[in-house]
Amino acid sequence: MTPDLSVDIGGLAMRTPVMMASGTFGYGEEYEGLTDLSGLGAIVLKGITLTEWRGNRPPRICETPAGMLNAVGLQNVGLPALLSEKLPHLSGTDVPIIINVNGRTVDEYVRLAEALDAVAQVAAIELNASCPNVSHGGMHFGTDPDTLRGLTAAVRARTDKPLIVKLSPNVTDVTATAGAAVAGGADGLSLINSVLGMAVDVEKRRPRLGNITGGLTGPAIKPIAVRMVWQVARAVDVPIVGQGGIMTAQDAVEFLLAGASAVGIGSATFVDPTAALSVTEGIRDYMEVNGFSSIGDLNRVGESW
Repeated sequence: MTPDLSVDIGGLAMRTPVMMASGTFGYGEEYEGLTDLSGLGAIVLKGITLTEWRGNRPPRICETPAGMLNAVGLQNVGLPALLSEKLPHLSGTDVPIIINVNGRTVDEYVRLAEALDAVAQVAAIELNASCPNVSHGGMHFGTDPDTLRGLTAAVRARTDKPLIVKLSPNVTDVTATAGAAVAGGADGLSLINSVLGMAVDVEKRRPRLGNITGGLTGPAIKPIAVRMVWQVARAVDVPIVGQGGIMTAQDAVEFLLAGASAVGIGSATFVDPTAALSVTEGIRDYMEVNGFSSIGDLNRVGESW
């Protein structure tokens, strides 16, 4: 029997459980000609704000052992340009488009949700309450459960689209923020965002990033991400998108066994633009060899852990 790779993330139907994580796939157009967009489960576009953001001063990226630090600072074109330039470019794509939204205040998040709710091309909204590389908003919303619950509820009240809340790993108890997001009306959760870190150039005797600190991504954070997905899957009853350091199909299967309904590919795309397609085929092969008929079957394996 051919395995069924389809999944439903809070009302968002996907042909496969593999999506592109926000911030690593641009606006989709950057990878045209490099990979087959139709083979993806969903595309989460680069985080958007009401107006254009320039981001942090350089250097913004540096390599670390088994990963990379980034402090781009949510540089983006702003909502008007997204609607007039970026989304029309993807009009021929039959893959669900998810918009990652960011703001400095609750009102900014709400205004974004209201505007995107009226856009048919937008399949779902990912509420980014966990970016560690901005001075206002971002992680400041996602580390306090009461604040996160209020933000989620405010956005939930202004959109009928599936709402996925992206959680921060930079907390003491991720199940507390997960529960707060669900209480606020989240249809699904994505985790984890990058882990706050820092690197110093010992020759120049100064931080390697212009922002001093940045978000650590790549294989180095995968054990943290798998652990948090496993914890959250046992604390809440909504679908989870697991992400953080997935480079291979085996990495993705770890997340699915731990309780994730879908997975996000991020840093791997910088190494191989076709990584998401290879991961998808590898998941299918794993399921065929081991007799799994659906992604739900994989999820149930870890329920007794």
